[in-house]
Amino acid sequence: MSTTRQELLESFDLLPEREKREIASEMIRRAFAATPELDQSQLSALYAQFTEEDGDLAEEGVEDYERGLRIEDAE
Repeated sequence: MSTTRQELLESFDLLPEREKREIASEMIRRAFAATPELDQSQLSALYAQFTEEDGDLAEEGVEDYERGLRIEDAE
């Protein structure tokens, strides 16, 4: 069974924002990994961007974990 572009887009739209960002980051990483030559300033900017995004994702993960603990404690 083949997945159409439209089916992929509809499935993507259903994902939580955090997962959408993770997928986008991975797509960008793979696109640049296939590029043989990158300017050092481009790489520095990308690393800075990804560092910030990773920090945001880590904070969200900790918040989700804490929320889960609070729910678990309340049960």
